[in-house]
Amino acid sequence: MADDTDQKSSNQMWGGRFASGPSAIMEEINASIGFDKKLYAQDIRGSMAHATMLASKGIISPDDKDKIIEGLNTILSEIEAGTFEFSRKLEDIHMNIEARLATLIGTAAGRLHTARSRNDQVALDFRLWVKEELQKTEGMLTALIAAFLDRAEENADTVMPGFTHLQTAQPVTFGHHCMAYVEMFGRDRARVRHAIEHLDESPIGAAALAGTGYPIDRHMTAKALGFREPTRNSIDTVSDRDFALEFLSIASICATHLSRLAEEIVIWSTPQFGFIRLSDAFSTGSSIMPQKKNPDAAELVRAKTGRINGSLVALLTVMKGLPLAYSKDMQEDKEQVFDAAESLELAIAAMTGMIRDLEVRKDRMRAAAGSGYSTATDLADWLVREAGLPFRDAHHVTGNAVALAEKKGCDLADLSLEELQVIHPDITKGVFDVLSVEASVASRTSFGGTAPSEVKKQIAWWRGRN
Repeated sequence: MADDTDQKSSNQMWGGRFASGPSAIMEEINASIGFDKKLYAQDIRGSMAHATMLASKGIISPDDKDKIIEGLNTILSEIEAGTFEFSRKLEDIHMNIEARLATLIGTAAGRLHTARSRNDQVALDFRLWVKEELQKTEGMLTALIAAFLDRAEENADTVMPGFTHLQTAQPVTFGHHCMAYVEMFGRDRARVRHAIEHLDESPIGAAALAGTGYPIDRHMTAKALGFREPTRNSIDTVSDRDFALEFLSIASICATHLSRLAEEIVIWSTPQFGFIRLSDAFSTGSSIMPQKKNPDAAELVRAKTGRINGSLVALLTVMKGLPLAYSKDMQEDKEQVFDAAESLELAIAAMTGMIRDLEVRKDRMRAAAGSGYSTATDLADWLVREAGLPFRDAHHVTGNAVALAEKKGCDLADLSLEELQVIHPDITKGVFDVLSVEASVASRTSFGGTAPSEVKKQIAWWRGRN
């Protein structure tokens, strides 16, 4: 049970309409300070910009503005030093800071909330936080892309099997495979940049939902806070959480890409494949089997995807039935975003480290590249190009050659010319020029193809991008 002093303090924050303090249950469900204290820097930054604008418009005095700025700087130092005492009875980060400011500077603190509401205040704090997180994500994705470009350049001509249905399909290069992930994470980075552009509007000044009658300058605060411009509709401003949903959507798509990569790393590092070796920094051992080297980092990255996807679904569900403008349901937005951001940062960092550290086993990749009759398509293409067969006929002839090689337990390149000519008389010894995996890979020179020359062009193009 809160004492009378605590009840009085809380009631002052709520206003004079409430005769008694909140019940313990109401206090528990209503308080958000346990997680929204993460927004302290954004809250203080927004308040400083707001106070400066109020003074410039003559709404508060320069002396009050100076006291407010000084008090907010003191609070910032206290929080960063770990000496600030957060109170659940004060509900959220905004009221905790405001109460401390009143203790520090007295009545001037009460003037800070002129021409704003907690509705536009929290929208500002959260939007600033998400913008900063997106900027951080952009930098981390750039580092991951750079790691892949380095591996692609080192392995532009390293032959490996390409797969469909996890079955050997055609030979490709490991450099080309790496560049597939460059494309994926490049799209993620583009989505991040678009999201920053979408949210780059300042909510402060929308007040509770209708704007304010004070002669404020919203363009001034937008500029001071690094936004392109202020939002254009006060109702939408306080009820909008698209920026949070867009962040979670981007995080979910990116996490899906990371999970696909993690799955391949897990598969490739098995003794059965042996395409790569992970460094000790990203592996663990077994408590009972001394021979084991487990790709736990990759597995945990793979698992983070479910957690991030869950955050997106949770916030979509929170927002789907809310009438305009603000509803308290929206207090449930931040924990999902904070958790997803932490998970995504960790997953990108872990994957960047794994890609930079892993050892590529070129001999194992080359041996596997020729398995499963991976150059069968090259034989069919040769029959079209050199023997003039329609592709469907060439496909049938090639199928017969594969069946013969399978029966004999050899590769296509190990069949004799005589055996191939029994299948089709127009086959000549020139066919053997295309049946090696190196020849197959080198021939794929179409734009975006796996030929080493084309891979190097794509690497150069990506290195020229920002």
